[in-house]
Amino acid sequence: MVKPGPVGARFASPPLGAINVPPSPSVSVDRHWDLLVGCLAVYVLTAVGRVHQLFGFLEPLHVALLSASLAICLYIAVGGRARRFRLVLQTRTTRCVLALACWMVLSIPGALWPGGAFQMFTGEFGKTVVMYLVLAAALRGFLDVERVAFVYLLSAGIYAAVILARFQVGAEQWRLGSLYYYDANEFATLAVMSVPLGVYFMVRPRPLWRRLVSGTAVALLAVGFVWAGSRGGFLALLAVAVFLLVRYRGIHVRWRALTTALLALVFAATTTDTYWEKMSTILQPKDDYNVTGEQGRVKVWKRGLGYMLQHPVLGVGANNFATAEGTISPLARNATAGRGVKWSVAHNSFLQIGAELGVPGLIFFVVMLGSAFGALRAVQRTRLRWAPGERSPPTVQLAQALTAALVGYLVGGFFLSLAYRDLLYTLLALVVALRKSVALAAASVTSSPFRTGPLT
Repeated sequence: MVKPGPVGARFASPPLGAINVPPSPSVSVDRHWDLLVGCLAVYVLTAVGRVHQLFGFLEPLHVALLSASLAICLYIAVGGRARRFRLVLQTRTTRCVLALACWMVLSIPGALWPGGAFQMFTGEFGKTVVMYLVLAAALRGFLDVERVAFVYLLSAGIYAAVILARFQVGAEQWRLGSLYYYDANEFATLAVMSVPLGVYFMVRPRPLWRRLVSGTAVALLAVGFVWAGSRGGFLALLAVAVFLLVRYRGIHVRWRALTTALLALVFAATTTDTYWEKMSTILQPKDDYNVTGEQGRVKVWKRGLGYMLQHPVLGVGANNFATAEGTISPLARNATAGRGVKWSVAHNSFLQIGAELGVPGLIFFVVMLGSAFGALRAVQRTRLRWAPGERSPPTVQLAQALTAALVGYLVGGFFLSLAYRDLLYTLLALVVALRKSVALAAASVTSSPFRTGPLT
């Protein structure tokens, strides 16, 4: 009997009772694409890659709305053993996502700007949560997870290609600024999160076209990352690079070293003296405006902690951090007549949640991320058969790539307000779907009902 390995006690789910999963058929249920997975792929292209904003002719078609609506309808109509919602709902990650959504709803009446909180839930985060659930539940097995993970990489690669084609950097403007939907710093974090997936698909033995596309996407993302000139993104890239070199043991060390060397080559060919001069300021924080200025990140973070302590239960309301800056901050109270106050964002995903949704919201957010790491560890401890010549099962390799992507989010998101963005929740849906698929695959090797226990 093959069992999923234990998850660290810190983020392990409490026992939910045995769930009997009948043995799956010998032929993989996700051997081929189906219409539902195709709709989800289109949705990821719009939610993460923003293709409908990159290409104006797609805007009138409402591609994001159509693909999401069709995916929801197909999920309800098609169903299937591998797509049971219960398998997703029992994971701690999903329960935290739902708790976060519920807490956001509760924060609306008492928000500083109730309309902004309501708009955040109905116009963005509520839809994100629904599609997180559909994504996690609708992916039938490992091949489906792999397909959508590749689309995630592809969407980021397309975004990078368009940015490189339509924007320019030079002596007068050494870095990118506002882009489509993302700004330069946010794009840098997306690029860092996508690179580990690119590494995974580059070293997979087949198909060849996917390896070539992945390599091209990684190169485009690397150049776009340099053009973004993000110092927070640079720290995130360093963290991911260390993880890939030290902890990404699913692939041979020579592949890890080769990938690192290729990225270093791209950096050497595209970076300028100005770029390295700006990155060197990371080592001299005392002279940086983010430390010394009233509108710098450090002062904004201190004020954000104050908002969380003043409103510890429900926060100031979703999407209300900037409102707090402009209305209840010390700067707003002490502002002289005729002088405005900058309505700053949180510049930190954790403080964004803590200030806007209170301490309970922050707890839900932290446990959500921690349980995702726990689920990926559980995947790596579940031993399944794999093809001869491979160093480890592809499930383990993908789990390590997703772990690296989450590491990129943790570091990059520490300097940005990305708590509600699709780039995170799409990744979490892939994590939960991978955990589910591994549990089902482990069940298929037994001839009797399989006790999955908590999926984390």
